Parts: sequence; C-alpha cells; structure tokens
Amino acid sequence: MGLVAEFDIDCQALPLAGVAADVPDATLTLDMQFNHGHRPLFLVTVQDGSQTAIETALTDAYDVGEWTLVGQAGETRRYQTLPALSLEEQLGEHLDDLDGLEALATADAIIERIEVVPDGWRQTGWFADRDAFTAFASFWQGNAGFRVHRLTRDGESEPPGDGLTDRQHEALRIAYERGYFDIPRRASLEDVAGELDITPSSVSERLRRAQTQLIEETVATTWPPLPN
Repeated sequence: MGLVAEFDIDCQALPLAGVAADVPDATLTLDMQFNHGHRPLFLVTVQDGSQTAIETALTDAYDVGEWTLVGQAGETRRYQTLPALSLEEQLGEHLDDLDGLEALATADAIIERIEVVPDGWRQTGWFADRDAFTAFASFWQGNAGFRVHRLTRDGESEPPGDGLTDRQHEALRIAYERGYFDIPRRASLEDVAGELDITPSSVSERLRRAQTQLIEETVATTWPPLPN
C-alpha cells in the first residue's frame, strides 16, 4: 500500500516563491504542464489578495517570462505563466545535485497539490512505497529544507479539515471565536475582516471555501446516492 505525504520544501529559489512573498495574503497553487520543453507552463490559481498586487508581482518576478489572466470567478483568478528560466537554470546555484533533481521526475510518485509559500513549496503527494518517499525526502533534505506535516498509508482516514489551507483554518477559527456562527450572530463579516485585515468579500469567499471543503470531507462522502 502506498503513502500519502504532506510536506514543505524550504527553498526560496523555487518558482514563484518570490511572488508569494510579495503578496503574503494570497494563496497560490500551481499545476505544471510538461509539454513545453525544458520550461513547463505553470497554471497558477490565486485566491484572495489584491489583483493589482499579484499582477505587479508576476510582472516583476525574475522567474516569470510572460503571464496571462485566463479566468476569474469572484476573487479567485487563474493565470498561465511562462517561466523565464528552466528548472535547472533557476535552481542550479541553490542545489548541489541537479542530476538528482532530474531523477525525481521519474520517481514513483504523483504530486497532487503544490501551494507556493514565501519559503518555497508546500506539497501533497502520493508515493508508491516507503522507498520512493525516502528517496524523495532524502534529496530535498540534502539540498534544501524538508519538513513533513503528515504521512499516512493510502486509504487511511484523515482528520476532518486536513484539506483546509492555513488561511482557511485561521478564518474559521477567528469567525468562531468572534461569534460569527452563533445564533444570534455576535459578529459580522466586517468584524472578522478587521481581525484578518482583509476585505469582507474575501472573508466571505474564504469561509465558503472552507465550509465546502469540510462538507466534502464529512457529509458529502456519506450522503446516500440519488435514486435512479
């Protein structure tokens, strides 16, 4: 049975880490398209944060050659970015083992989620076995920082809420502590927004996404199927 791991790779040279540092109130997740030679396209989904600040950061980023806004829904935006550097060029001065980096591309693993943070990347991945995970972890421990947040067997249940981002956790906690979920309500969206230093509309979207995630992890998985 395989392993599911959630971990941080602390390497500020990783793509788009500088953008995350410039706009710390935004959540950036990315998908890579590897059909574009040595410079895979990044599809970057951005939740929260100022659109102007994000787009300024993308324009100023040394590792972004071109970017295009390809879609928007509420305060969630999706960008396509073309890297200015190959991964080897970008990480070459920061990693001692570039051959090992290339070997990771053929590892028995699937990286399911990449969240860009100011210090690097936070990832969730599936690994075929303990040896595959150990090889992956050993490479990053030897070349950068590596911290495991969660390591479980494939198929083991996870505590509800593990799929929430840190900002979603924080928004739910503050909303709960301030009495936003009480009946009658003791706090407004504006109160919670003031505590988080973001706009009420951003709080509303963040709470909705967090609640949707919790419903999908708990209620939706046990909901009886609709009759034919």
